[in-house]
Amino acid sequence: MISLDQVSKVYRTKTIETTALNNINLEVPKGEFLSIMGPSGCGKSTLLNIIGLLDEPSHGQVTIAGQQVQKYASKTTSRFRNEKLGFIFQSFHLIPDLRVIDNVELPLLYRNVSSKERRRLSEEALESVGLKNRMSHFPNQLSGGQKQRVAIARAIVGKPQIILADEPTGNLDSVMGNDVMDILLDLNKKGETTIVMVTHDENMARKTNRLVRLYDGSQIK
Repeated sequence: MISLDQVSKVYRTKTIETTALNNINLEVPKGEFLSIMGPSGCGKSTLLNIIGLLDEPSHGQVTIAGQQVQKYASKTTSRFRNEKLGFIFQSFHLIPDLRVIDNVELPLLYRNVSSKERRRLSEEALESVGLKNRMSHFPNQLSGGQKQRVAIARAIVGKPQIILADEPTGNLDSVMGNDVMDILLDLNKKGETTIVMVTHDENMARKTNRLVRLYDGSQIK
């Protein structure tokens, strides 16, 4: 489902060159739940952004769902990202002036989906995370755990094959964090959704199928 072949990422300015990722080789089969761990600044988020087609590698080849990605800025890649990938962030990134249901609908606005079908799919996604009764609320009326569940509903509303989660439990207490993790595990098992999760939490990482560790941009064997 995800293949990285000798992927490196180097950031350059006029005075300095920084290697964020160094020769990463990674295969993630369909249906796997993979955790990525490592100290701050080791390249975890850069790796997730490259898998999510949000950033382009300096070297190497990225293949997602059988498609080799060549032009990251193309309309084809944007459409592919919207249809195949779902994103969950530590800081939720909900739009405060939109109701919960409208936040969840957002990824479908970029597809040829009728308003009636968008509403149906969004209600279905919210029901799957236990928040259908909050669909008319605004984000500031929700707890942190509820906001993250809305973010999960938004990520899955388009039925992506892959979910990329960047510290999805990082801003939550242990109870809410475990609730969110249970939802992700359920999506992985029942929906056979491939999930790649960046985390600092060893306990959360142990619940996934496999753990990859990074250190100074390199994968630890």
